Amino acid sequence: MVEIPTNRPTRICLVRHGETEWNAARRIQGQIDIGLNATGLQQAAAAGRWLTTANIVALYSSDLRRAWTTAQVIGDALGLSAVAVPELRERRYGVFEGLTYDEARAQHPEGYAAFEGRNAEYDFENGESLKVMYARVTAKLQEIAAAHPGANVVVVLHGGVLDIINRFVRGNSLEAPRDFLIPNAGINWVAAVDGHWRLESWGETLHLEAGVLDELPS
Repeated sequence: MVEIPTNRPTRICLVRHGETEWNAARRIQGQIDIGLNATGLQQAAAAGRWLTTANIVALYSSDLRRAWTTAQVIGDALGLSAVAVPELRERRYGVFEGLTYDEARAQHPEGYAAFEGRNAEYDFENGESLKVMYARVTAKLQEIAAAHPGANVVVVLHGGVLDIINRFVRGNSLEAPRDFLIPNAGINWVAAVDGHWRLESWGETLHLEAGVLDELPS
């Protein structure tokens, strides 16, 4: 684990990208590069306004368009330019990508059972397992924290990435059932000090209108 060389916490604001048409249709995006819809652009602007008083010094983002556009809108509000971080892309969902959740369940019943059961080894035949994703996401998160000791940073990313980070910070298993929501453009704060991580807040949506979508189907 990367040591954070300060007694003051490095605070990272994790923002999920705004809504896309595929989110609204409950279609699995993975690393297919889908842009924001009108609601998503409004959500990104709302997140930017919400963060203007948070003393943010740096802005990072997945380079997939839905996250990158969200970051650019937030950056305009904060007066910051986003740094692209490919390591924080969404999970590669292999044969599930482009399908709705219902279609994935019907076409790949065994794989869907492994997905729902959070089998950490399952990789969607030609995608990415939770174990592989965990390694790439947590390494980059620690690298970003180490680069900004004692400062506040924004990172724009994806639902699957947020799932990994929540478990990493809380010390929870990859295979445990999810006990938290991941709404579009939700704001989540984690902090690191002396190599130790803590969850400060999760799933904040007070800046958004009602009806925001969670990452997974209900």
